[in-house]
Amino acid sequence: MVDTGIQRSVEAVWRIESAKIIAKLSRMLRDVGLAEELAQDALIAALEQWPRSGVPRNPGAWLMTTAKNRALDQLRRFKLLQRKHPLIAQEAELLGEYAAVDESTDDDVGDDLLRLIFIACHPVLSTDARVALTLRLLGGLTTAEIARAFLLAEPTIGQRILRAKRALTEAHVPFEMPRSEQRAVRLASVLEVIYLIFNEGYAATAGGEWMRPSLCEEALRLGRILAELTPEEPEVHGLVALMEIQASRSAARLGPSGEPILLLDQDRARWDQLLIRRGFAALDRAAGLGGALGPYALQATVAACHARARTAQETDWVRIVALYDALAQLAPSPIVDLNRAVAISMAFGPLGALEIVDALGSDSRLANYHLLPSVRGDLLEKLGRFDEARTEFARAAALAQNGRERDLLLRRAAACGT
Repeated sequence: MVDTGIQRSVEAVWRIESAKIIAKLSRMLRDVGLAEELAQDALIAALEQWPRSGVPRNPGAWLMTTAKNRALDQLRRFKLLQRKHPLIAQEAELLGEYAAVDESTDDDVGDDLLRLIFIACHPVLSTDARVALTLRLLGGLTTAEIARAFLLAEPTIGQRILRAKRALTEAHVPFEMPRSEQRAVRLASVLEVIYLIFNEGYAATAGGEWMRPSLCEEALRLGRILAELTPEEPEVHGLVALMEIQASRSAARLGPSGEPILLLDQDRARWDQLLIRRGFAALDRAAGLGGALGPYALQATVAACHARARTAQETDWVRIVALYDALAQLAPSPIVDLNRAVAISMAFGPLGALEIVDALGSDSRLANYHLLPSVRGDLLEKLGRFDEARTEFARAAALAQNGRERDLLLRRAAACGT
């Protein structure tokens, strides 16, 4: 039986080092699935050996060396198989599955990590597959942890990850940085995946808890790594800024019993000032690279407006409306329009905002989006149209999949006009 203290040490090191190890092995083997298997072998070796020998002085280097040795053994076995079976060798050469490795060279691990990020978030995969594979390969989460985070069955997540690896192999996705003409598209995919992970942690889609902090932490960690690996990409810094500032509100977003507390009702003294400062610094980095702000940086600027206001009443809503105007031009979507309507309500009153929300009611993309009737209910309540507001809050509650959010909407429905 493994000593629990040693096991915790191994797991902590694994969470930190696993992405680097898998990235290194993927470059050597040109096979993400095999790279992960051999990295797991190194983890098992640590669980077997460290209780007897003690935790090494540099545990990350121990795991890396052990995993690389296993990868080199695999390559030697494959080369032997090539010599014995020329047809297999010819096929492997044509497919480009493996590459020769010079044992004396050791490329920058940052380059390997960046390549792995682009592979895990490759557009050839579905969005769900990208999210699961990213958390598995780069977050170091187990299949069980990912399943718990998204309230899905473990076999479902396991099959999703397996299919993702198979899809990458079948598509012959090279372990290399995308060419310049493809990089923007691929980077957009990476940022989308990281922000999807963050949002699921910030406001859980379903289940009995409104937040899943571990997912926010993983997304922030991935975003910070990506920012260091791509320092000249302003939208990466924009996304990091957005996540840092939003994460700063986490402690204030939950009441004593885990109930949601909306932005305007939060105790801003509980906002994490360190995360806010980090967010401002990331936003400055994005702006300092020149050019117009991208969608993530614009959203981060909105978040910064909230962070700079000492009270909800001091929020610069007029500027937020202007920022949403710019965002709607740059990245039009009904969600942006809905957020813009909320800002217009706060800056100029609910009547004009209600016209925008009513127009959004015909957009099929929002047919089952619970925040549309929720916002409409809020506007109607401000206008004193309580019966209509009550109906909208009840409709929003019926659409909400998160139990905590559903309870909040039902309380708002019951309170209308009282």
